Amino acid sequence: MNAQDVKVCVLRIEGTNCEDEMAEAFRMVGAQAEKVHLKQLSGQCPDNLKRNLGDYDVLALPGGFSAGDYVRAGAIFAARIKAAVGKDLVSFVEDGKPVLGVCNGFQILVELGLLPAFNTTMTPAPTAALYTNDSGRFECRPTVLRNDSRGKCVFASDIRQGELLACPSAHGEGKLLSNDSKFIEKLAENDQIVFRYVCPDGRKAVYPWNPNGSPDDIAGICNPAGNVMGMMPHPERAMTAYTAADWTRGHQSEDGDGKRVFTSVMKYLAKR
Repeated sequence: MNAQDVKVCVLRIEGTNCEDEMAEAFRMVGAQAEKVHLKQLSGQCPDNLKRNLGDYDVLALPGGFSAGDYVRAGAIFAARIKAAVGKDLVSFVEDGKPVLGVCNGFQILVELGLLPAFNTTMTPAPTAALYTNDSGRFECRPTVLRNDSRGKCVFASDIRQGELLACPSAHGEGKLLSNDSKFIEKLAENDQIVFRYVCPDGRKAVYPWNPNGSPDDIAGICNPAGNVMGMMPHPERAMTAYTAADWTRGHQSEDGDGKRVFTSVMKYLAKR
């Protein structure tokens, strides 16, 4: 598949506020990106605005505060997606098409049951949650991520294992938790841990470099098949070096570290 033929659905509802950056990030790597309201997929709109999820090659769930994050962060958006296009979404994932959720999008993927989704495509109820940060407050700060994927995740295919990426974080609920006592062990065994927070020199993260207290410093995970990924930091806000916290200090390229997430999925789609 050629880059210019890749169609990306950036899904939004009221409260979503990072859809412009997400769409632009995909455009910067050559894809066609369209901001689509959920009502366009459910048919609750004029005929000329209706869209079909199956017509897209990538689904992206951007950050923000969808539906005001009432009940739980991402819970209402997830419930509405399931009701509107749940079966279509399962088919989309099972067809190997990539799904990316960033920040609120990660929360939505967990609420949908698309992550961690051990031994299935989508669980009927959430099996994990993105809980309130240990600090008890919204954390907006630079973070450094290490790619710990062993090769499964399509969103890390253009990133060397162990490579560090600088991406900003901005969330109040990013601590990944589960009632499953073997949750972290299962993620590690299945190669579902994609990114971990680390200190800038690569050492184990301590606050504020792990901004939420997520166990095992987990910043992003994928499903067992590797084509669904959720992450709390914002790669779409790090597409150029000019938006880096240290942009004046010796950058060798105009590209930002976050761009590698998007070139990774395009590399995967080029082989389809």
